[in-house]
Amino acid sequence: MHAESPVEFVATEDDAGQRLDAALATRAERLSRTLLKRAITAGAVAVNGRPQTKPSYRLEEGDVVAVEAVPLPDEGPRPEAIPLDVLYEDDDLVVVDKPPGMVVHPAKGHWGGTLVAALAHRFGDALSSAGGPHRPGVVHRLDRDTSGVIVVAKHDVAHASLAAQFADRTTEKVYLAIVLGEPDRDADVVDEPIGPHPHVREKMAIRRDHAYARPALTTFAVVERLRRCSLLRVTPKTGRTHQIRVHLAHAGHPVLCDKQYGGRSRITASELDGRTALPDDAALLQRQALHAFRLGVDHPTTGARLTFEAALPDDMRRVLDHLRTTSR
Repeated sequence: MHAESPVEFVATEDDAGQRLDAALATRAERLSRTLLKRAITAGAVAVNGRPQTKPSYRLEEGDVVAVEAVPLPDEGPRPEAIPLDVLYEDDDLVVVDKPPGMVVHPAKGHWGGTLVAALAHRFGDALSSAGGPHRPGVVHRLDRDTSGVIVVAKHDVAHASLAAQFADRTTEKVYLAIVLGEPDRDADVVDEPIGPHPHVREKMAIRRDHAYARPALTTFAVVERLRRCSLLRVTPKTGRTHQIRVHLAHAGHPVLCDKQYGGRSRITASELDGRTALPDDAALLQRQALHAFRLGVDHPTTGARLTFEAALPDDMRRVLDHLRTTSR
């Protein structure tokens, strides 16, 4: 068995009234709520120093919650013959252009069709184990519906080097985003802390006074102004969950088709033109228009700076082509 790292936290005002299993799920994203319930009923979770075996226990502000290591099965991802767009490969690392809609590693509700399943099929055991058996080779993540460059470590030494670069913020990360509206300046900075959303477990939010909020900094520049939309080059200086999406929405320019932070998950040509969509209109885009365009890292063995770029995927290019035509 593999043990998930222990979790410990003090319940805040926002946690008060939440079920114990629900509050834990927001802080242990790798674990399903079912597994957390089993851990609670098995006595592996203590509240204020005493085992709490009821998943339905309602937290009170100030409760100290401590979770022992939760056992996970050792089985790694089941290999799946999923095509991979490999941008670069050597003895130390692999760089992949991840398509939209692909989850990086198994998680609640997404057990198959993952990047690690595709990697396991292609590379077998020739991937780092530092991330645990469920995440072979995985150094960093992209959201399911975010496309673009992701680097994978082939062994633990390479993994440690790459992980340290992400932690020390020495990597170069550049995204392209199609957003709603036109920013009133050509470049800007969003410097706002991000923490759990006060009401929606799957979302993050700007939380200036929350105990679990973490500093987050994003810069962006306008690449192209188009009718009702803009193409931005976005550089996150930190790596918080949903950071770019939260910060751009906060700036008044949510990522196009970002259901969580922009209110819709698909758009047609008619709607881009400001008209009502007809029932048979095909969607030009059915996911958030966010693409990890460039990633720069130092090679874990040679130290040489490597920069990788992934071309915009077809769905984002279709949107831009349409906007450019109608903006003339």
